[in-house]
Amino acid sequence: MSVEDTVAVRVLLADDHPVVREGLCAILESDPSIEVAGQAGSGEEAVTLATRLLPDVVLLDLRMGGMDGVAATGHILRQAPRSKVVIVTTYEDDSDILRAVEAGAAGYLLKGSSRAELIEAVHAAARGGTVLTPSLATKLFRARAVEPTPLSARECEVLRLVSQGLTNADIGRELFIGEATVKTHLLRAFKKLEVSDRTAAVITALERGLLA
Repeated sequence: MSVEDTVAVRVLLADDHPVVREGLCAILESDPSIEVAGQAGSGEEAVTLATRLLPDVVLLDLRMGGMDGVAATGHILRQAPRSKVVIVTTYEDDSDILRAVEAGAAGYLLKGSSRAELIEAVHAAARGGTVLTPSLATKLFRARAVEPTPLSARECEVLRLVSQGLTNADIGRELFIGEATVKTHLLRAFKKLEVSDRTAAVITALERGLLA
């Protein structure tokens, strides 16, 4: 299929700096398979244009006066659910990365990304992929690694005994509690650790240093 036969990816640009918008527009339109369908100078304008234009991809600045990129992302995805939003910014703050992803953004790029990275990001987002500047991968991982719900002292105690090979009945006798109570503690621990069996619970708890 020739370039002429392909359907161009329609992009909406949103940034409160005209020079930045012009630069992004020039980069994107250097790829014949990308069409800049519109430009917005604020989050509010981005929501309005996205609702009307229904672009494939919206490139949003994170920090804009009034409605920021994260808030705009939520509104856009409600009004134009098929659009994919990619945050493009100079900021690398962990909380901002997490906020953008939690709002439904398909990705997060730094404005210092290369021409090739920006163009590939647009195509990847349009295909439904997740876009993230490589240097931000560990930051996102760290930001998403929210402190897990802590196990209670009793739940840790029960798992420690499970790791020693004791049965529920054995654990009950050891802790002077009923076997049903042991099972309840285990089920609560499974839920907190997001596992479904005793072995996985012990392994996960050990990995997190909960049974030290």
